[in-house]
Amino acid sequence: MSNFRRISLPPMSNINVVPYIDVMLVLLVIFMITAPLMNPGQVDLPSIGKSLAPPASPMEVIIKKDTSLALRDLGRNGIEIAVSRDELISQLKQKQKKNVDQPVVISADKNVRYEEVIKVMDMLQQQQIKKVGLLLKSR
Repeated sequence: MSNFRRISLPPMSNINVVPYIDVMLVLLVIFMITAPLMNPGQVDLPSIGKSLAPPASPMEVIIKKDTSLALRDLGRNGIEIAVSRDELISQLKQKQKKNVDQPVVISADKNVRYEEVIKVMDMLQQQQIKKVGLLLKSR
């Protein structure tokens, strides 16, 4: 066996920062080159004095126990009017001519089959009535 003598070096107490400086300079050069190439995005901020139109109150289509339909304009008087399917479509179309984004909500009696609700939703969708939703009663 050979005798190896271990040389003990004093511990190093300073940090070699040269590699960190090199990395920092490389990143600085990359940012300096790419910064002028970037297009800043423009944000259109609203100006004072412009008021947005208040959202339209929804029209409520009511499906009763006997699957008859009624219509209630929640924005006006809120009076329930019994309508046929054709009258329903014509009144919603008239309302949609005034406001393209007129919301329509469907409320049904809890004893009505879900199939009837889907039929009414399908009928409204076929007539290009937009923004159709379901109205739920909170407990």
